[in-house]
Parts: sequence; C-alpha cells; structure tokens
Amino acid sequence: MGRLAAGLATATVLSVAASGCVTVHGEREVVPGATRAEAAKALADFTAAYNRADKAYDPALDADRVTGSLGAINQAGLTARRKNNPRGNASHRPLVLSDAAFAIPRKAGWPRWFLADTDSNRDQDGGKLDTRWLLAFVRTGPDAPWKAAYLAVIPPSEVPKFREDADGLVRPVPSADTDSVLASPPGDLSTAYTGYLQDGTPDVFAPGATTSGWRDARRNTRKAGFSFQYADQPLDTGAFAPLGLTTEDGGALVFFSSKHFERQTAAKGLRPAVTADVRALLTGEVQSTLTKERVSSQLVYVPKRGAGGEGGKVRVLNRLPGLVAAKGS
Repeated sequence: MGRLAAGLATATVLSVAASGCVTVHGEREVVPGATRAEAAKALADFTAAYNRADKAYDPALDADRVTGSLGAINQAGLTARRKNNPRGNASHRPLVLSDAAFAIPRKAGWPRWFLADTDSNRDQDGGKLDTRWLLAFVRTGPDAPWKAAYLAVIPPSEVPKFREDADGLVRPVPSADTDSVLASPPGDLSTAYTGYLQDGTPDVFAPGATTSGWRDARRNTRKAGFSFQYADQPLDTGAFAPLGLTTEDGGALVFFSSKHFERQTAAKGLRPAVTADVRALLTGEVQSTLTKERVSSQLVYVPKRGAGGEGGKVRVLNRLPGLVAAKGS
C-alpha cells in the first residue's frame, strides 16, 4: 500500500456559478457538494495528474490534485523516488479507475467534498483479490480545484450502503457529532487512535492488525544493540480534517489522519541502517539515532452508540501510511 500511495497525499462564497448550476448567496445555503459531472471530471483530472507524476517521478505534476494525508504521502514518496531515479519510473503502468459511483453530500459553505467509489487495475494476487478504491475529494472554494485528500483500498463487501435522500444525495456526519449518535465522534478519532496506540486508552477500537496487533508489535520490537521508541500525534485540522458519511444502519464510514514517529537508537559502535527511500528524505547525519516520521490515513466504520460487544467498537477497514521525513543524529 505504501507503494500505491507514494505514486499517488475557507473562502467566503458569493456564488457557485463555477459549478454550472445555480447562484447561491451566503454560506448558510445547504447545497450538493458537487454535480455528478463535476465529480467524474475531478476523478479523471486526478487520475491523469497521478499518471503524469508517477511516470516522471515528479511531485510538481500532481501537486494541485492532492491534499491532506494523501497529498503528504504522495508528495514525499515522489520526491524520494525522483532523487533515487532521476530519469523517472521505468516500470510505470498507467492507473485506470473505472466503474465509479459517487456519494455526494449536501453541505453549507466550504470546504465541500464527495466520495468516489471506483474499481482499479491494481487488484492484488493477479486479479484474484477484488478491491475498490475509495477516494475522498475536497474543494476549498468556488475557484479552487478538486483535490484528493484520502484514499482507501478495501474489498467490495466492506463498502457500506449510505443513507440517501430523495435526490440520491448522502448525509455527511458532523465532525463533532453533537447528537452523540455514534460510538465515537469523527472529530475525536485521531486523538483516540493515537492515545490508544500509546497506552491502550480509550478502548474504542476493535482488535485487529492496525489496532491491538500493531500496538503489540511495537511493544515487542527487539533487535540486538538497538532500542526503539514510538510517538503518535493527532492530525485532524485543516486539510487533515476527518470526513464521514452516515450509513443506512445508523453508523458512519469515516476517514481520519494521524502522525507517527519511530526512533531507533544504536548502541556504541553500531549505526541504524538507512534505506534509499529514507536517505532521500533524510536531514542530519545518522550516527547513533534515526527518527522516521510517517503520516497515516485510516478508513473506519463507526457503529451507532449503544451497540454491544465488539460490534460496538470502531473497526479499521484500511490504513494507508507513508514516510514523509527522516532525521539523523
């Protein structure tokens, strides 16, 4: 997944004439975030920019089509690969996103966003493992381009049915979830996740490879002559704000971001190993310590409040991490 992501990381509105629809005065009008034609064009523009950037390993070629955690991972990954492969990607294979379905919420003001649920030509195990690519696109103002802020790759069976109105538009989940209808408000997820990884609280996440499994693996990391330290930070404002949609069963599908640090310290006479990708993003000189900084996005299913047992806990459906910086000392 790191390879997939690496190739790919408020204004006052007086009108939405740029959408080709209607003119709306003020920011309190609740309107569709996009037309389906706009959504399709945003997806096509992103795919074209991604392919240009991946072929040349040039982050400038899709910088205006990515943002948030996907943008951070994408831009750092391309920067590293460009340093290591200045002639570009010799094994580039164009990304194809097809069979797109769009979940478009109504929203007042900016930013506005929508979800694209697509098929891709990147299925794993030679096409035997079918997956869907879910991309969340954000637009910060009437003159701003649509940018992909989040990406998750999950089996089709994990894509829920969203609650729709009579016009086929979906219902967004407020970040604060002031009605307290969900097991965990979307705006709290980044803080909850990073806190859980540090000390196991709050215990709102279902067991799995990216929750209890990852926490246990970090606590049990062993390598002769080296010690490991981990730190985690919430990442939930601005371009990294969570995005969620209400599902038919009263729960929610939510994207959120986080930041993670891994520090490796060597005993006297030893030195942490530095890979080519890490060296490309490295500042300082690695003598006895190496600190890696990663940005991660998570796609989770949040059940409605009151569900019992493991069914009442947040399930991580996909985690997409990427190295964004490294520091030696």
